[in-house]
Amino acid sequence: ANSLIESRPKELFTPYVPVWLCPVHHRSPPDPAKTLMCPCYKVLTRKGVLATTGHSTNFVVTFEVPTDVPPEHWIKRGVALFLALAY
Repeated sequence: ANSLIESRPKELFTPYVPVWLCPVHHRSPPDPAKTLMCPCYKVLTRKGVLATTGHSTNFVVTFEVPTDVPPEHWIKRGVALFLALAY
């Protein structure tokens, strides 16, 4: 119900649910076997200039996405979130 599923055949991009970021003090970490640490990028090119922080300027944040299959399943498929499909 509230987890990632396979996309339809030949479907490269699918919309994701709106996300509300709400900080929580002393939150327990999610179960790594049921959570994909999904990177979020500004645009489709997953590269950018390396900033002084050591991160790409295109990288925004990592989202904890619930999954019913091992996270490696989605990592092998290159799952990521994007803020814009066209720049």
